[in-house]
Amino acid sequence: MIPVQKKIVTDEAMRPIAVMIDYQDWQKIEQILNAYQSEKQSNVDLNRYAGIIKLSQDPLEYQQQSRDEWS
Repeated sequence: MIPVQKKIVTDEAMRPIAVMIDYQDWQKIEQILNAYQSEKQSNVDLNRYAGIIKLSQDPLEYQQQSRDEWS
């Protein structure tokens, strides 16, 4: 974890409402987030899971039964 200097901004009731950080720290955080998102998007191929699950009951019927149990 990278060390980030931060200042917590509070309202009149001393409730935290914002966090201020240095712009350079913000740029580092954005770089890390962008790298993570691009890595995450490139590694996901949902087509390899198609047809894997075999259901014994219609999903909508199961959902209705589950909701009926709540009431």
